Amino acid sequence: MPTYQYRCTKCAHEFEEFQSITASPITFCPECEGFVERVITGGAGFLFKGSGFYITDYRNEKYKSDARKDTSSSISSSSSSSNSKKSKKTKSSDKK
Repeated sequence: MPTYQYRCTKCAHEFEEFQSITASPITFCPECEGFVERVITGGAGFLFKGSGFYITDYRNEKYKSDARKDTSSSISSSSSSSNSKKSKKTKSSDKK
């Protein structure tokens, strides 16, 4: 249930009320019985604490270790293929 903030138009008294969304808004001030208006506020934000907010945080340890192996093997294979291309170029230039 949300908390609504109200302000009295007569005495400027401000207060909060914990109400259901379907409940009728409060119309009278508890201090002076004047009319109140609902104040629009920023509301409460989300507060994220701890781990578990990234897709990889929910994975088990086996998945994480396999993922590390895959990324390291793809990096080493791409560097070895670039080295083989360089060696082919060097050999062809030596023949000339």
